Amino acid sequence: MTDINEKVDQFFERYASALLARDAKAIAGMYAVPSLILFPGKSIPVSDANQTEEFFASSWGQYDGVDSVDKKIVVMGEAPGSLWADVTWSYNGGPRERFCYQLVQGTEGYQIAVLTSMA
Repeated sequence: MTDINEKVDQFFERYASALLARDAKAIAGMYAVPSLILFPGKSIPVSDANQTEEFFASSWGQYDGVDSVDKKIVVMGEAPGSLWADVTWSYNGGPRERFCYQLVQGTEGYQIAVLTSMA
């Protein structure tokens, strides 16, 4: 495993742990400010970490009963200070969510700059 792949895997291990712990504050700290969240037909510019924290805090209900996740990570491309990762999250017996994450180098490691929902 390359150093980049190892760092990306470690980032998503921390991200998964925060999700499973329902720790909205920790997740918010993993997003860059500003950042952008793109869903089909919807674009959400994030200008404050509180937006991310509130979003995740309000979404925990959709994950009731989920206490473990698996992830498949494919690094799609790299640029100086940035990379793109295609991540498929599996839980409750199969793949459930797929996102493209643009990660940027922050002062304490990677942060999510752009999150894009994928089919």
